[in-house]
Amino acid sequence: MYQIKNFTENDDIRILEQKGAFTVVEYIRDLSVTPESAQNAYFCNEMNVRKRQVICELGKARVTIQSGAMQWMVGNVNATTGIKGVGDLFGKAVRGKVTGESAIKPEYTGDGTLVLEPTYKYLLLEDLKEWGGSIVLDDGLFLACESSLKHKAVMRSNFSSAVAGGEGLFNLGLTGNGVVCLESGCPREELVEILLDDDVLKVDGNMAVAWSGSLNFTVERSGKTLIGSAASGEGLVNVYRGSGKVLLAPVQ
Repeated sequence: MYQIKNFTENDDIRILEQKGAFTVVEYIRDLSVTPESAQNAYFCNEMNVRKRQVICELGKARVTIQSGAMQWMVGNVNATTGIKGVGDLFGKAVRGKVTGESAIKPEYTGDGTLVLEPTYKYLLLEDLKEWGGSIVLDDGLFLACESSLKHKAVMRSNFSSAVAGGEGLFNLGLTGNGVVCLESGCPREELVEILLDDDVLKVDGNMAVAWSGSLNFTVERSGKTLIGSAASGEGLVNVYRGSGKVLLAPVQ
């Protein structure tokens, strides 16, 4: 039996979002300052540069996190590698190599509380039910997810997308029912949500944060011909084709 005091009920902390096993909190202002750092802390607060943190309630679901993301845990919490055998280890090592994610993501079980390291990035909770059960993430966005979700390496539809599209040849894909937490450089308030119904989205630049696994991603000329592409001044664009959803940041 345990109690946690002066945490989420602290008047300097507010809850931003709750989904599944995850709660995202934000520190309204930084009180641990010195006279030398007070001015910087003040302007950080004015510009929404604040520490944010994820709380995981393991009694609701098993949780898998990015390696090194754990800050503290209390209660009945068991940490494992999540590896189910030699074949599973090899598969995760290969997937980690090609996607740029950590090869081994620790899995936490039990009925205690797990708190992740604070970050100045923006924390987004996405329920895969709202993504048709499948989501593909831009590099470096994965922070944590419910362990019911399956991880896989999603290969680009053509090699040119890796060479010319500003993306790697592989991205991390998640499938199943559950919630994933993303660590984004852009707040949700600025993200543009595009819903496609058998249609096409073309983006000049690497601005997609996440997209539905049902979409076909390629890199194509902005015009039908090389001359047309050159005349438009756009050249090659990232193309998302089919039915699904795309989250776009306003800038790269």
